[in-house]
Amino acid sequence: MKKIIYTSNAPAAIGPYSQAVETNGMLFISGQVPINPETGKVIEGGITEQTEQVMKNIEAILNEAGYTFADVIKSTCLLSDMANFAAMNAVYGKYYPENPPARAAFAVKELPLGVLVEIETIASKKQS
Repeated sequence: MKKIIYTSNAPAAIGPYSQAVETNGMLFISGQVPINPETGKVIEGGITEQTEQVMKNIEAILNEAGYTFADVIKSTCLLSDMANFAAMNAVYGKYYPENPPARAAFAVKELPLGVLVEIETIASKKQS
């Protein structure tokens, strides 16, 4: 059985999808972009500021579902330009100081709302 996860502390979905879905001890968080949930607008700044906001949005959803960054097992990072990889990585790494999750990072042609970064996340409570 799946459970839809929603929090007002992360941006509302901008399409026909849920912020996150939990099933069988696993949490699947939709790709998060750097929207400030209080204003509903993309935050100002470059890749560092945008990545920080994305990670805050992910954290809010993890918290709402009863998970932490320690439960994250896989991330997929989408970048508008691979030239932003190092700066994104520096912010991302602060959230995973030990035992970081598996990850893939891709440069894509374009991201929603013209943002520089989008990150989707999978977390699990069924870790051995």
